[in-house]
Amino acid sequence: MIRTTFAAALLAAALATPALAQNGPPPSPYTPRVDKPVCTMDQLKAATAAYVEGQKAGSLAALPLHEKAQYLEDMKTIPAAEGKWNTALKVDHAMSFHDPARCKTFSEIVVTGPVPYVIGTRLYMDQGKVIRVDSLVTTTGHWLFNANAYLKYASAEDWGPLMKYQGTSAAEMIRGANAYLDAFADKFTDIPWGQPCARLEGGAYTNREGRADASCEVGIPPGVLYIVNRDYLIDPEKGVINVFCRFGNSETGAPDSHTFRFIDGKIRLAHTLNPIPGPQADDNGAIVRGSPDPNAS
Repeated sequence: MIRTTFAAALLAAALATPALAQNGPPPSPYTPRVDKPVCTMDQLKAATAAYVEGQKAGSLAALPLHEKAQYLEDMKTIPAAEGKWNTALKVDHAMSFHDPARCKTFSEIVVTGPVPYVIGTRLYMDQGKVIRVDSLVTTTGHWLFNANAYLKYASAEDWGPLMKYQGTSAAEMIRGANAYLDAFADKFTDIPWGQPCARLEGGAYTNREGRADASCEVGIPPGVLYIVNRDYLIDPEKGVINVFCRFGNSETGAPDSHTFRFIDGKIRLAHTLNPIPGPQADDNGAIVRGSPDPNAS
């Protein structure tokens, strides 16, 4: 009797499987992200050069785009024709980073006018094609935004290739970046800050005086805030890790980009982009005191 019942249950499950499959999500119309994509450093560098020139012209036509590429802006999928990359912008400063293991790039673009922007764009590649274009677009009204200050400080910093013995392993860069992001939930994490260190957040800068003893230990906001959906990009030549992530909820949490420059195992520079409403910075990189924080409860 037990065997008969068990067999009947198996038959019922088998008959139900097609129905369950039919009720599942439809297949994605985009080319899938693969676990181990294939690319070369030359392909990645050519792609970022084409992207930056394309942003100046307002077109991605020069990129080797996959016919089923996915396009995102502020972590929302959009039609390709609606992205800021279709707007010709006067680029005042640009720098790019390249991850030949994960086949990702990150380009940071500063535009001071007539409409100011600081844009962080990722390209994901496989087999010579760009399979994903992912931009965070910040402008006036966004968190600590000031494109003039961003240009002033970013263009004066050194994000170039490191000397042979200054590098940090990918595992240590991931650990260090995670330590910083974990600190928003656990204030006891050990962040590998170096010295001098400067952080550029939207336009607010922590070392406006150019001090040799400057520190990035400027404090973490109180409370518990989980930073999720962390997606890593590591440039081994420049000692840089870029993390795309969300503050809070994995579906609707605030989009964020954190870029860290490691030298000799320590964080020496950090850039952040947050396309969410917030207080502003002035042209010298100071936070405008008294400016409202729309996120305050």
